[in-house]
Amino acid sequence: MQAHTSFKFNRRQWIQSLAIEVSEFEHIKTGAKHYHIHADSDENVFLVALRTMPEDSSGVAHILEHTVLCGSERYPVRDPFFMMTRRSLNTFMNAFTSSDWTAYPFASQNRKDYFNLLDVYLDAVFFSRLDPLDFAQEGHRMEFAEAGNPASDLTYKGVVYNEMKGAMSSTVSTLWQSLSCYLFPQTTYHHNSGGDPSCIPDLSYEQLLSFYKSHYHPSNAVFMTFGNLPPAELQERMDTLALSRFERNELLLQVKDENRYFAPLRVEEAYACDQPTLEGHTHHVMGWLLPRSIDTSALMEAHLLTQVLLDNSSSPLRSVLESSELGSGPSPLCGLEDSNREMSFLCGIEGSEPERAEAFETLVLTTLQQIAEQGVDQRMVEAQLHQLELSQREITGDGMPFGLQLIMSGLSAGIHRGDPLEALHIDPALEALRDKIKDPDFIPELIRRWLLDNPHRVRLTLRPDAELAERRNAAEAAKLAAIKSTLSDADAEAIVKQAQALEARQLQVDDDSILPCVTLEDVPLALNLPQSSALPSLAGKGCWYSTGTNGLSYQQVIVDLPELSEVQLALLPLYSHCLTELGCGERDYKENQAYQSEISGSVSASPSVRGAPDDEQRVSGYLVLSAKALAVNQEKLTTLMAETLTSARFDELKRIREIVAQMRSRRVSGITGRGHGLAMQAACAALSPAGNLAHITSGLEGIRRLKVLDKAVEDQAALLDLSQQLQAMHALIRVAPRRFLLVGESEFEATMDKVCQQVWEGVPEQPENFSALQLPSTREGVKQAWLVDTQVNFCAMAFPTVPTQHPDAAALTVLGDYLRNGFLHRAIREQGGAYGAGAGQDNGNAVFRFFSYRDPRLEATLQDFLAAKDWVLNTLPEKVKVEEAILGVVSSIDKPGSPAGEAKKDYHANLFGRTQEERLRFRQRILMVTPEDLQRVARTWLDPDKQSVAVVSSSKLSTGLSEDYQRIEV
Repeated sequence: MQAHTSFKFNRRQWIQSLAIEVSEFEHIKTGAKHYHIHADSDENVFLVALRTMPEDSSGVAHILEHTVLCGSERYPVRDPFFMMTRRSLNTFMNAFTSSDWTAYPFASQNRKDYFNLLDVYLDAVFFSRLDPLDFAQEGHRMEFAEAGNPASDLTYKGVVYNEMKGAMSSTVSTLWQSLSCYLFPQTTYHHNSGGDPSCIPDLSYEQLLSFYKSHYHPSNAVFMTFGNLPPAELQERMDTLALSRFERNELLLQVKDENRYFAPLRVEEAYACDQPTLEGHTHHVMGWLLPRSIDTSALMEAHLLTQVLLDNSSSPLRSVLESSELGSGPSPLCGLEDSNREMSFLCGIEGSEPERAEAFETLVLTTLQQIAEQGVDQRMVEAQLHQLELSQREITGDGMPFGLQLIMSGLSAGIHRGDPLEALHIDPALEALRDKIKDPDFIPELIRRWLLDNPHRVRLTLRPDAELAERRNAAEAAKLAAIKSTLSDADAEAIVKQAQALEARQLQVDDDSILPCVTLEDVPLALNLPQSSALPSLAGKGCWYSTGTNGLSYQQVIVDLPELSEVQLALLPLYSHCLTELGCGERDYKENQAYQSEISGSVSASPSVRGAPDDEQRVSGYLVLSAKALAVNQEKLTTLMAETLTSARFDELKRIREIVAQMRSRRVSGITGRGHGLAMQAACAALSPAGNLAHITSGLEGIRRLKVLDKAVEDQAALLDLSQQLQAMHALIRVAPRRFLLVGESEFEATMDKVCQQVWEGVPEQPENFSALQLPSTREGVKQAWLVDTQVNFCAMAFPTVPTQHPDAAALTVLGDYLRNGFLHRAIREQGGAYGAGAGQDNGNAVFRFFSYRDPRLEATLQDFLAAKDWVLNTLPEKVKVEEAILGVVSSIDKPGSPAGEAKKDYHANLFGRTQEERLRFRQRILMVTPEDLQRVARTWLDPDKQSVAVVSSSKLSTGLSEDYQRIEV
């Protein structure tokens, strides 16, 4: 593959299993590496990553990531990154700060748009302005609590400061940071690269500049691209716009190997916990430091070992952690961390007590010793190698572009000066593993060498502390009071003037015409939608999609949900989870999970309930049983699917008890990570039947009920009653009407059709006696404060609107992007200090929703939501700004997924009445939205008297809310 004259070509590698060719180039002048992944894909991806290795927890790399995107040499506007999100047809735009690198990726299917973004990203990364006011906004600053009044208390503000307050409200984040601190006593991983809120205010602007100058240089960069654009064309632009202006920097930035412990370390730390009781809230985790991650052979061995020990309930170490009386279940920190220079293996339990630390360690080490002595079932080892092969072969891309996922797979090797080509081409390592596992002592020997005989081991006990948050708050208040006591009049005036200057900067209107853009003329007229066909068998209930899946096939059995009681509806998520996690027929749950691993990539079940496209009060619902496997395993997989639906067992009481405890723990620990989504669910719950069901199953009300259930089933009689409830639900679902979705490559269609016919024709269903799911209508508002352990808030406000087929649905959809771009970003993120804010129309539930994320404010943010309506009504929106909002909506509609994901998305849209023709009509209506439409729908539907409000906060943070809020403890 030809290189530009400024680069030299080093080598290339064809990877058959991924259908890609990877090439390595080097910039002659600076030494910057460029890895290009050529693929037959119109979605082109770019990423530039810098090695960033902080030496403290001030968050310098993270704050720099934010400020770098706030204006550059060629684009001296205040916020080019967020401006480009609305002037682009991108399918992905973001920036990441990891433990030892910072990356700036984007993706687009439009050539013009791709090069527009490339121009902006290169200038931002290598020629950033780094304005002090941007540092104050994005990083940290001090302001007086009463604006402009030096007599009032000082307070800290800043986007990253509040983001990390939210991040560190997560117990799992605290657990990982605490363990890393001891597992890596000397290298950069010892520190919190995102920033510890107590340390962030220690970072100076001068330190930020110094870090930028030493780290943001092409010689310290790795460039990675994916797609069908010629690498020489990309390199010409990279050289012209950035690299040619630099000389080679001989400073070699690299993480060193950690000095190894000679004896295990045992430590205890505390985390803030605001629960009625502290019993059952302690975490115990053990971590081992393993070899370098750039050793592909060791990396694959470590992944296989981790899979064998921890993958599912039949895995020996996970089985012990799940069934142990020392805690409620395995820790979220179970698995392999392979992104650092040296890997680490982790396992633990949660829901324990501090005094059980030694017993936990003994349990883990005894279990590992037994495995090392007795060996592992060869079928299990082969099944887990099968899982690794499946993960290598599968074409993903439904959450993050497939090309970006490949880039991320090779990035760690590039950052640590390993071999990204080898990291992507793991087939030889997998083949070598296949030979190695023939030796029955292979896994036991790894356990002995890496775990039992490895003294670089840390046992961390993280116990709850009800007073820790208060002590931290008091320490911060005392620190600010001490600072204030030393302020001169000139110092106080400087703080006031900085706040005024920042506000003025936030309110200024930049000339965004200097930024490149695409227009509505660049939007493709047609969409490449997947095509389906009816299978000749299965009584007309089978649907087939032919698409490139790289040898994998996907199956779904879609079962009509029957009419269920209120209690049964609340149990739907538990039932769905148990369906594939319990035993099946003669197999107990461990045998069943082992069998699933042997023949499939995954088997799962989930409910899907939506309102009709013309009436959100009229719902339909399904239970979706999904699986994937290599095409050669389709007969076994189809049989397993049928057995699961007909013969799943709900008599394993102890296992059901474990599942309830684990679900409760995961849901509770995940609140602060998705607090804005949970707040929106709560605000919308009483506005539509499907929204209400989502709230009581997967939302905050669901979490609250799950905690009550977890406590109740400590009683054996209650556990037996739960088992009987699940069996009663299963008796209804197993005979409900069903249909089938099959996705794969065309040559497998006939075989899969025949197999499904043979397996399913003998499985009874009773459509004549079937009563379909019905949900009561609801269209009311709420005013709720959901109280959890958090240092920041999540706010949501919803208004009843219209479903998809209503003429106003398109304009409301565009209104969401317009309000986010033009008002909410400035008012709530820049001025209010929240990490994020937005608005959008939910056509499925016929509601318009506002939200904020990791927000230091409550009432002021809710007022900003209402002020957004006034803002759009006071002045007719500019046509160009409306077109930018339209571009954002169209970009999200057109965003591609994986081949299988696109097929499944299309099928389920059709299933709920959203045909391809209807979706194309809606997209066309989006393109025709006018400024007058936005004012009309805002005036019509954003009625303050019909607002529905929910916030996720804490008992302390919510004290300022009015008394009419219903306060609910989670």
